[in-house]
Amino acid sequence: MTTQKIKRYDGSSITVLEGLEAVRVRPGMYIGSTGPKGLHHLVWEILDNAIDEHLAGFCSEIKVTLHKDGSVTVEDNGRGIPVDIHPQAKIPTARVIFTTLHAGGKFDRSTYKISGGLHGVGASVVNALSKWVDVEIYREGKVYHDRYENGGKPVVPLTKNGTLPVIGRAKHTGTKIRFQPDESIFETVEFSFETIRKRLQETAYLNKGLALWLFDERTGESIRFCEERGIEGLIKRLNVDRETAGGIISFSGVSNDIEIDIALQYTREFNEQIISYCNNIATVEGGTHVTGFKAGWTKLVNQYAKELGLTKEPFDGRDIRTGLVAVVSIRHPNPQYEGQVKSKLGSSDAKTAVEDCIGREGARFFDRHSDELKYIVEQAERALKVRKAEDRARINLQSKEIQLQTNGKLASCLTRDKSKRELFIVEGDSAGGTAKQGRDRNFQAILPLRGKILNIEKNSIDRALKNMEITTLFSALGCGFGDQFDISKLEYNKIIIMTDADVDGSHIRTLLLTLFYRYAPELILKGHVYRAIPPLYRIELEKKKGQPPYVYAYSDAERNRLREKYGKSVKGIQRFKGLGEMSSDQLWETTMNPETRRLGQIRIENAVEADVVTTLLMGSKVEPRREFIIREAPNAKLDL
Repeated sequence: MTTQKIKRYDGSSITVLEGLEAVRVRPGMYIGSTGPKGLHHLVWEILDNAIDEHLAGFCSEIKVTLHKDGSVTVEDNGRGIPVDIHPQAKIPTARVIFTTLHAGGKFDRSTYKISGGLHGVGASVVNALSKWVDVEIYREGKVYHDRYENGGKPVVPLTKNGTLPVIGRAKHTGTKIRFQPDESIFETVEFSFETIRKRLQETAYLNKGLALWLFDERTGESIRFCEERGIEGLIKRLNVDRETAGGIISFSGVSNDIEIDIALQYTREFNEQIISYCNNIATVEGGTHVTGFKAGWTKLVNQYAKELGLTKEPFDGRDIRTGLVAVVSIRHPNPQYEGQVKSKLGSSDAKTAVEDCIGREGARFFDRHSDELKYIVEQAERALKVRKAEDRARINLQSKEIQLQTNGKLASCLTRDKSKRELFIVEGDSAGGTAKQGRDRNFQAILPLRGKILNIEKNSIDRALKNMEITTLFSALGCGFGDQFDISKLEYNKIIIMTDADVDGSHIRTLLLTLFYRYAPELILKGHVYRAIPPLYRIELEKKKGQPPYVYAYSDAERNRLREKYGKSVKGIQRFKGLGEMSSDQLWETTMNPETRRLGQIRIENAVEADVVTTLLMGSKVEPRREFIIREAPNAKLDL
């Protein structure tokens, strides 16, 4: 990380844009949701502020503690939030930060050159959505204290001079923030140790040398992360269950005031995986920095392969990236994103900067380690042969698309409005026949699959395209796959995987999700993929006024609650072992009717975990999968 001259960090560094309003009324506008994801977002906002102190060069350790009372503490050893009187607001600057929306040091680039988070929104939003927030600031040899209750109202009296009270002496600097989320706002207020652990581990990879602690007072569990190798350690973790080819290649540089870290390694697999970040934020949809990486790496490898006589003709970028696992992390002083959720970087200068960095720093690496090129060229030559076979398979696929409408597999729908069209991928002909009878043919199409599709994690795409079920599926979707994927050509707004609620059904769903994740990930990233949630039980009730003749239960717990609720009115309970056991009317009522059905949207919230778990569960290495099954067996839910 580069060093820079930063001006004094005090009240004059904080810019006030507007007051804190409407956060409690519309929390989703600020944290995305009031479910578990939104709850943990509160932690991320405070954590991001601490990480910004690290990026500025003033913080080396962050501690997160989950308390028994449901509150959480985030403590850092940075400079400490400014406590002087703010020149505009005429109150302590710390109080401005916690009570005024869009008040922070992120707007002033001389205070924070690089930052993540919500740019001054974070602390005040956490305050607004908490029952209480307690703040201790260690600065200038003193411990300053402030507290807010009932959605952000200050309850600590200021001194006669208008400053925060001092409650002790400090031997260090930093900030400690403890807060308890408001249960009247959130669906759940129970923090997940595992969710926070994953986030801290990822943060450690992206911030070389930063120590992060997680303490759980509820269980006594604690863990420390500190990655001295930075994103090289992340590459090692991503490839722990893969067969690798060559060592880890990494380099860093600065171009156009953008700091760039790149690490990569080749594997013996057939797909590529590029995980990207901007200012510690995961850009799961990539963006200009990924485009720059692809262009720069292709140019660099072809240049050196030609100079060293390893190839006569330049390789296509797809061939060079086959088997590649890479992490691209940049720190941009003023990033521009596409969309509200910061999942895709749009800054045009990032592309040029990454290309420039690869051209300079990548060249220095190959000047010293030219032997690494042989693994890359061997992989590219292998990929070229596979791609030629894939091209033949694509031609074959295109010829089958015409047959698709007449081979009886796909039961299409009538509307041509793609925003309303739904495709149900159904397990087997029996369930497919029931679904065809029960659907609304105006907007619902049915595609039955016979048996299990090929595991794409263990096979090249050209072999996968010889599988009739996969070719039929891609033809029905209409948007292509791999480098030729074009989401604008997608024929359906919702792709709903409807399988039995048993082990085989779960396996089929996992195979389909692996296929989408590896060769059409944008389907998941754009929110088009869902899983149907069929009921497990139909509970028949006595005929009583004001009571339905039957109810459905979607889990054992729900069955038990309904059985207790209706008591002696329960006449019988039917267990659905598969979709084929339902009548067409029952399937429509419970699983297909948009007014009554339950759908689970498939989302990727952590790109690293998604890649690691997919490789572990679906990859070619058996031993890691066996160890995982043995380790997790006590947590399994069995239907015996």
